[in-house]
Amino acid sequence: MNTTNRSRRGTVTDGGLLLFRVGGVPVLLAPSWWIGSLLIVVLYSPLVGRLLPGAGPGVSWALAGAFAVLLGLSVLAHELGHVLVALRLGMPVRRLRLFLLGGLSEVARSPAKPKQEGLVAAAGPVVSVLLAVFCGLLLIAVPPGGAVWLLVAQCAVANLAVGVFNLLPGLPLDGGRMLRAGVWSLTGNRASGTRAAVFGGGLVALALLVWALWGLAEGSDDRWLRLGVCVVTAWFVVTGATGEMAAEQRRSWPAGLALEDLTRPVLQLPAESPVESALSASAGRGVVLVRADGVAAGLLDETAAEQLAAESPRAPAELAAEAIRAETVLLASETGDAVIERVAEVAAWQFLVVDDEGRPAGVLHRDDLRAALAGNRRTR
Repeated sequence: MNTTNRSRRGTVTDGGLLLFRVGGVPVLLAPSWWIGSLLIVVLYSPLVGRLLPGAGPGVSWALAGAFAVLLGLSVLAHELGHVLVALRLGMPVRRLRLFLLGGLSEVARSPAKPKQEGLVAAAGPVVSVLLAVFCGLLLIAVPPGGAVWLLVAQCAVANLAVGVFNLLPGLPLDGGRMLRAGVWSLTGNRASGTRAAVFGGGLVALALLVWALWGLAEGSDDRWLRLGVCVVTAWFVVTGATGEMAAEQRRSWPAGLALEDLTRPVLQLPAESPVESALSASAGRGVVLVRADGVAAGLLDETAAEQLAAESPRAPAELAAEAIRAETVLLASETGDAVIERVAEVAAWQFLVVDDEGRPAGVLHRDDLRAALAGNRRTR
C-alpha cells in the first residue's frame, strides 16, 4: 500500500499511531482517541465515587482511566472481529483505526454478496457479546464491592455496550449493515438496503439525543456522561450515514447508461511514433501504442506525453505510455456495478475496454466515469 504499510510499530503515520498488524493489516490509534478517552475520564470519575463509596479522588480518576482503556480495548476486539472475518472471506482490509469513541475497519472492496456483508457486520457484535458474557461470569469469582470487582464489571459493561449499540439498525453501525444485507438479499438491490439503513441511522441518532435529554430532565447520576457520549455518538452516526449514502450514489450505475456511452474511441499507433504526433492524433481519443511485434506497449498518458513533447517532441510515444495491466482492462460486457468496483480498486486514470474477443473497443477515463456518477454524464 502506502507508507503506512512500510512503517514500524510505534510510528506515527497519516492515520495515527501504528500499534501492530494483524494479517498484514495496520492497527492505528488516531489522535482523536485521546480526546475521547479524556472526555470519558472527566465525565466518569464523579460516577465512580457513587459506585464505590469511600473511593478517594485518586482511585476515582484511576478507575475512570481504566474504564477508558477498557472501552478502547473493547472497541479494538470488536473491530478485529470484522477484520478477521473479512480476511477469511478474501476481502482485503486497508487498515483498522481507533478514534474518538469508536473504531473503523476499512475494507478495501465492497462485499459482492449480501451474505458477505452480513457475516462481516455480525462478527464484531458477536465478539463483544462473548467478551461481555465472559466478564459477567468472571464477576461470580470476584469478591463484590472492591476496585477489582468494579474493573471487571466495567469490562463487562463496556463490551456489552459496544455490542448492543452496534446492533442498532442504522448505518454506519453493524446493525445497519446487517439491515442493508437483509434488504439487499430480499430485493436484490444494494441501494435499497442502503436507503433503509440510512433512515435507520437517523432514527438511532434521534433516539440518542432523546435519551440524553431524558437523563438531564430526570437528573440521573450519569446525565453529563450520557449527554457527552450521546451527542458525540449521534454526530458520528449522522455523518457516517450521510457518507454511506453518498458512497452508494457513487457506486450505483445510472439507469439507462451504457459503458459505450462513456468510452472514448480507441486509436492504435506505432509505439515509436513521435510523441508530438501521437498527441495531435489523439484528439480526445484513447491511444493504444503498439510495438513492431504486435504487443501493446501501453496507453498514451496525455499528461506525461505533453511534458515529454515540450522537452523532446520527436521522442518515441512509448516513453509516455501507461502500462496495460490485467486490472486495467475492462470487458465491454461487464455490468456497470462491476466497472465501478474495478475503477475504485485500481490506481489508474484510464482503462482499456475490450470486446469478448479481446479486441480494443474504447478507453474509459476515470474522470468521465466520475462525472457520469455525479449526474454530469458525458456521452460519446
